[in-house]
Amino acid sequence: MSPVDLAPRHPRDRLIVALDVRSVEEAEALVETVGDSVSFFKIGMQLSFAGGLPMVRRLADRGKRVFLDMKLLDIDNTVEKGVESIAALGATLTTIHAYPQAMEAAVRGRGDSGLGLLGVTVLTSMDDNDLKKTGYSQNAESLVENRAAAAAAIGMNGLVCSALEAARVRTIIGSDMLIVTPGIRPEGSATGDQKRIVTPAEAISAGTDYLVVGRPVSQAEDPRGAADAIVAEIEAAL
Repeated sequence: MSPVDLAPRHPRDRLIVALDVRSVEEAEALVETVGDSVSFFKIGMQLSFAGGLPMVRRLADRGKRVFLDMKLLDIDNTVEKGVESIAALGATLTTIHAYPQAMEAAVRGRGDSGLGLLGVTVLTSMDDNDLKKTGYSQNAESLVENRAAAAAAIGMNGLVCSALEAARVRTIIGSDMLIVTPGIRPEGSATGDQKRIVTPAEAISAGTDYLVVGRPVSQAEDPRGAADAIVAEIEAAL
């Protein structure tokens, strides 16, 4: 499916700031602090379980876009109905673990809502050794490639993957699907629990459409300034 309505139109649109904070109040404060420097926000499990789901509609009503990062994986009916509910919240993007049955169910649940579905390939906090411990015989690169091909065939709107795999993924999925990259760390930032990371410029150069950035913005002394610096780096790399 073509992401015509989902494609970024401005360098600022390519930055998705993760509202990975402890409360709705903290999330609202961060949104106010970064102001119009950021047009796209991610709401994940931490904020959702802290009462943050209503923020999806509030942000959408203010002209912001929302990436509801739920990483759905369950029986087909549960995934399908879950996606229907997410579409009704007003989210722009949501995530499904890139298992074929789950993605097929998500596509059914999306219907004609316009919700963008992203297949999560391999978490950027995992490397080949982690995958081996989990029982996978493939390395991260091979698993990402296989899941990318499946997502394209099923009709997903895009993928979540490390920028380390983005260039190869682009050759598999073509230009009509989105690539969304977490694990972005500007030069000098702490890596935290991420393992397969790149800078904003490296991600853009690899073919990424959207960059998800959390702690380097939310924990910065000047979150707006940090966001502006990332957007400037994105613009320079385009």
